[in-house]
Amino acid sequence: MALLACLCALYAAIIVPFASYMRSKPFAEKLGTLPTVATLKFMSADQKLFVGSSLVMKVIIYFGGLAELAKNRIIIPPDYPAMSRTIHAAVKLDPYNIDAYYFAQAFLTWDARQFTIANDLLREGMKYRTWDWYLPFFIGFNYAFFLKDFDSAAQYYRKAGELSGQELHISLAGRYMQEAGQTDHAIAYLTVMAKGARSPMARKTFETRLVAFKQVKRIELARDAFREKHGRLPSSLHALIESGYLADKPVDPYGGEFFIAADGKVGTTSKFAFKGDDKQPGNKGGTKP
Repeated sequence: MALLACLCALYAAIIVPFASYMRSKPFAEKLGTLPTVATLKFMSADQKLFVGSSLVMKVIIYFGGLAELAKNRIIIPPDYPAMSRTIHAAVKLDPYNIDAYYFAQAFLTWDARQFTIANDLLREGMKYRTWDWYLPFFIGFNYAFFLKDFDSAAQYYRKAGELSGQELHISLAGRYMQEAGQTDHAIAYLTVMAKGARSPMARKTFETRLVAFKQVKRIELARDAFREKHGRLPSSLHALIESGYLADKPVDPYGGEFFIAADGKVGTTSKFAFKGDDKQPGNKGGTKP
C-alpha cells in the first residue's frame, strides 16, 4: 500500500503538472523539465530501476522521432542539453543501466560533440559495471578518434582488452594510431557498436554511420590507387569516377555530398549527421548541460 502511494505521488509530482503544458509545446521541446535527482530518488522509492529505464526510453523515443522527421526533410534541432540531463538523471537512479551509457555514447559524442561529458559519464559507470568492457572501449575510442589523446586511449583500450580478452582491443592499445588509420578505426568501432546495440534506434544510428564510413573507405582506396599511379592527388571525387577508380558515385546516407579536400582527406558536407543534428557548437570538453 505504501509502495502504491509512493508511485501515485511520483506520478502526481512529475506527470500531472506537465501534461497540459507539454501538449501545447512544439515537438522539439517535449523532453521537458525534470525534478532534481534527489527528488526523483525520494519519490521513486524502491522503483528507481523502473524510473531510470523510463527516462532512458523517453530520450530514445524523442531522438528516434526526430530522426524519422529528418528523413522526411522535416528538420527540428534536437535538444541535446535536455537529453544529456535526462540520461544523467537515469544513471543516478540506476547506474547499471547499459542502455543509458550506450545511447549517451551515441548522441553525446557524434552529435552533441560533448566528448568530456560523455567520458565522465562512462567513467562513472565503470565504478558500477566493473565487468563491462564496453565502457572503457567507448572511452578509448573517444580519446583516440575525437580528442587525439592516444596515451589515454591506449590506457582504456588496454582495460577493455583485459575485461574482454578480445584481440581488437589489445591491438588498438598496442599500436597507436596515425591519422591514416582513423577510418579503419571508426569502422571497427561502429561494427562493434552496431552488433552490441540492444535498442533498435541506437543500432540504426550506428549502422547508418557505419555505411557512411565504409563509403569513405571506398573513396580513400580509390584516392590512394590514383595517387600511386599518377604521383598526385585526384583533383576531385568526379575525377576518380571519370578515370574508373570508382565505379559509381558514393552515396552519403545522411544526404550530403562526399568530397576530397586539398590535402587529400575525404569528407562530406553532411558532417556525418542528418541536417539539423550538427547545430550544437563543437568542443573537446564542455560543461555539463
